[in-house]
Amino acid sequence: MTNRFRLTLVQANPTVGAIAANAARALEFWAEGRAAGSEMVALTEMFLTGYQTQDLVMKPAFAAHAMKALGELAAKITDGPALGIGCPWVQDGKLYNAWHVLAEGKITVTVLKHELPNDSVFDEKRVFAAAPLQGPYRIGPLRIGTPICEDAWHAEVAETHAESGAQILLVPNGSPYHRGKPAVRTNLMVYRVVDTGLPLVYLNMVGGQDDQVFDGASFVLNPGGELAVQMPQFDECVTHVDFEETATGWRALPGEKALIPKVVEADYRAMVMSVQDYFAKTGFSKAVLGLSGGVDSALVAAIAADALGPENVRCVMLPSRFTSAHSLEDAAAVATALGTRLDTVSIGDPQEAVGSALGALFEGTKPGVTEENIQSRLRGVLLMAISNKFGEMLLTTGNKSEMAVGYCTIYGDMNGGYNPLKDLYKTRVFETCRWRNENHRPWMQGPAGVVIPERVIEKPPSAELRDNQKDEDSLPPYPVLDAILDGLVEREASVADLVAEGFERATVKKVEHLLYISEYKRFQAAPGTRLTKRAFWLDRRYPIANRWRDDT
Repeated sequence: MTNRFRLTLVQANPTVGAIAANAARALEFWAEGRAAGSEMVALTEMFLTGYQTQDLVMKPAFAAHAMKALGELAAKITDGPALGIGCPWVQDGKLYNAWHVLAEGKITVTVLKHELPNDSVFDEKRVFAAAPLQGPYRIGPLRIGTPICEDAWHAEVAETHAESGAQILLVPNGSPYHRGKPAVRTNLMVYRVVDTGLPLVYLNMVGGQDDQVFDGASFVLNPGGELAVQMPQFDECVTHVDFEETATGWRALPGEKALIPKVVEADYRAMVMSVQDYFAKTGFSKAVLGLSGGVDSALVAAIAADALGPENVRCVMLPSRFTSAHSLEDAAAVATALGTRLDTVSIGDPQEAVGSALGALFEGTKPGVTEENIQSRLRGVLLMAISNKFGEMLLTTGNKSEMAVGYCTIYGDMNGGYNPLKDLYKTRVFETCRWRNENHRPWMQGPAGVVIPERVIEKPPSAELRDNQKDEDSLPPYPVLDAILDGLVEREASVADLVAEGFERATVKKVEHLLYISEYKRFQAAPGTRLTKRAFWLDRRYPIANRWRDDT
């Protein structure tokens, strides 16, 4: 009789610090695997504590709590499949990122992570000790090697498991999304399959955690790199994978092959998921945002409606004497199309009051940026008052282009608890709006159809803080600005590189100057969805006080 092994893969969304709730969910998933006749149920890296824990895991009481919960969970895993689950582990006075196998009422196997990522958003060398290389463990007829996340990115770890007798590789991950990440993972895991000749299970978590979104997209490869199973991107799901022993080794039987969405959809889904989970995991259910009639706030309103439901989104129009009639009309059109509430609160009287209060002090000076920024800060005050009064988290609406060059007012339009557009350049904002108008998915709680009128997308961007103001009065056209920022931020290109690419040196130097002098604003900015490998915060960490400039 041919040996078979059923492995239940759980692509799920834990919450950092919700140890009891995560353990309860793990037990539910285990019961589902038991009902399906599985030999093993596998959950992701650090599932019991949630991920990333950052410095929280270094708190002795936190690690002790997690380990105690792991033991209590193990005691319940008795008459069914083994359960694999990630949980920190203290051994010989050192703290490890670990993955455990629970069976027969106890912890039967503990695998410790060997390779600790210390780049982009990861600082694992700061919090964990690196463990020696380990070999495989046996579950029933199958010897399983478990490289933990980063371990699988290094050939040495997988090869050690293979040389020690592993028959498949099971890789539990906490791998966050960035644009193009699914292809990166698949390509690297194909290398591991080629290196070892073994089937490989890549199991990734889903869910938003602060700026990061874990996008799932788990998969199973057979030797030769053949895709046997592809789980969906961003969705929680449980998949049962059957392995069969053949004359040439174990093989995964073909199963589900979900389609991975294109980048514009993946980015939008990441923004929606990050808002949804940031609210749920911090205890909020309702949002408020300033709806100006412009494209950025319209897109944030759509994201919020899709994440929370239109009934949980309050849009506020805060006109001044510079606000055009079409902006009022466009804000109303967006709120109506989305089905959100729209309130209007004029800043005219507060603006006059502030002007009067400062009149004597400012006498003899020329009105300018200071007075413009007062308008933005008054809007920030009023929006925060609404947020405080009604318990609605304020979403801020600045895109990555504006955040990069400081075209935003600190303590004004930068006010807020979260910014879904923080890593989305302006040119991508336009593209994303059009995509949302043309597409609707079951995970969207907002309505289908055109929710951002074409006039909102097409009109020249303006902060409307003075008569006839346009963004391009202060900045290069957005296609030019974004291309230069792509060089300076995403590629760390030199000024000379960008000039060689055809950009005017004076324009590049202006953008570089604005980028560096705006660091203090970004340091105080709300967290926001990470979409790229060079998001502002953990990916790109620059000094605030910085005299260096590129003179190439």
